[in-house]
Amino acid sequence: MNKNMYVYILRSKSNISKTYVGLSNDFKRRLREHNRGESKYTSKYIPWKLETVHWFSDKQKAYNFERYLKTASGIAFRNKRF
Repeated sequence: MNKNMYVYILRSKSNISKTYVGLSNDFKRRLREHNRGESKYTSKYIPWKLETVHWFSDKQKAYNFERYLKTASGIAFRNKRF
């Protein structure tokens, strides 16, 4: 069983001010799904490109990092670091 998890940040190619933070055990598959319009939250800003991806061996840590990146301080961290 694969416990590896990825937190990824996407940037819209059609509106570069739009980003999306996600969590998956297969970020390449998720990027394809986002670009096919299979996510209601990202479908209106397709196509998407992968901005950054972070690997975690612990699912809970990945989940916590994803949640942090969606907070106000996490958004500030993203804007400064990525």
